[in-house]
Amino acid sequence: MDRKITLAYGDGGELAHKLIQQIFVSAFGNRDASRFDASFLSLKSGEIAVTTDSFVVKPLFFPGGDIGKIAVSGTVNDLAVAGAVPLCLTAGFIIEEGFPLADLRKIVRSLADEAAGAGVEVVAGDTKVVEKGGADGVYINTTGVGLKRSEGAIDPSRIAPGDDILISGPIGDHGIAILAARGELGLMTELQSDCAPLNKMIDAVIEAGCDVKMMRDPTRGGIATTLVEIAEDFHATFELSESRLPVRDAVRGACDILGFDPMYLANEGKVVMVVAHEDTQKALNAMRTFSEGESAAVIGQVTGKGIGQLLLETPLGSKRRLHRLSGMMLPRIC
Repeated sequence: MDRKITLAYGDGGELAHKLIQQIFVSAFGNRDASRFDASFLSLKSGEIAVTTDSFVVKPLFFPGGDIGKIAVSGTVNDLAVAGAVPLCLTAGFIIEEGFPLADLRKIVRSLADEAAGAGVEVVAGDTKVVEKGGADGVYINTTGVGLKRSEGAIDPSRIAPGDDILISGPIGDHGIAILAARGELGLMTELQSDCAPLNKMIDAVIEAGCDVKMMRDPTRGGIATTLVEIAEDFHATFELSESRLPVRDAVRGACDILGFDPMYLANEGKVVMVVAHEDTQKALNAMRTFSEGESAAVIGQVTGKGIGQLLLETPLGSKRRLHRLSGMMLPRIC
């Protein structure tokens, strides 16, 4: 094989066959889709959950991960926070002419390893090659399939005053790690992205019998935008305590320099939960048994119904209302 992708790799001929066999099949395995144009799946009876996502992160490789890892994390987490058990995913690659095959192999292997670690199978895929300049190296599109849980069903309509709001760990790591990796603002940090599949940690919370009423992964727009959307959609007043928000010193320092608010920074390995107060400690204990949740914390409460709003209590005791992210804080974070 050549050392770089050429347009001939997208023509469906011998080079395309070698690309699929030597890079994708060698990483993901050889399913029925190699003989047909679709894979056949055996699913248990019940409702399935389906999600789709596209990944265009820049740079493709960053501290703590790469576009292959984040493609799995993002897809798996979307299923898990919806209350489904992730089963499988598809992966479509749009590759730019001239992209190094060595880098493609690393990305595909990373995606395969992350999927195996999350317990999901890559069941189908596609590759397309576009002219040089038509993509930033490689884009990945995924579709994820999961099985709806029969126990611990997520029902945000039951959100009520007195419920606690939990976060699984420090916020803003991914946004600052990506910004530093881009090297455009001279930001120097050893901070790594938090991107990781969270389905096993979420399984532990559900299996502990916790009454989880809502879950979301606060990716683009950060925790503030995520909670504003939940509050408005389900007509609840959320109050957060600024002093209880877990933020690493490196993230806080970068935000001070650049004028960012960590509450609006992207995360790729965090889950925010609304949990019945009596189950809060049980949920924290379950999350803290995983490295992804060892810093899990209560950051606020549900204080009312009827008005959808997110309030933040400052260290001085005053309160201000938070809104969705306006404009673009960081480019291309997933």
